[in-house]
Amino acid sequence: MKVVVGSDHAGYKLKEYLKDRLTAWGHDVEDVGTTSTDSCDYPEFGAKVAHRVVALEGARGVAVCGSGIGISIAANKVAGARAALVQEPTAAKLSRQHNDANIICFGERLIGQAVAEEALRVWLETPFEGGRHARRVALLGQVT
Repeated sequence: MKVVVGSDHAGYKLKEYLKDRLTAWGHDVEDVGTTSTDSCDYPEFGAKVAHRVVALEGARGVAVCGSGIGISIAANKVAGARAALVQEPTAAKLSRQHNDANIICFGERLIGQAVAEEALRVWLETPFEGGRHARRVALLGQVT
């Protein structure tokens, strides 16, 4: 699977860790930055991840900042992006089953590497259930 990753400075270390895991799991990883812990702006990287995910059919995204909140807000500004802030595996599973989330967001300051890794694994393996959820996901695209 093609997975686009991005973070600001506060999410850089977790992004790099998850990028390594994704590569080890055999995914095709595209990193849109940042490339260090030097201060930068999360909206830029949330938007970069979202634009690439929307442009690449079937791609998924991973976005990380300090809390996960700002970068998820930025990603969700892009039409077609469904970014879910996740702090544990059950939320990751539900974000795929019920919301067809195509971007998972983490807060490096709020989640450990092991929990983030497990949440990411679950998220990647969980399909969208469709059915009654498909109508609701379609409505998300109409919200203005």
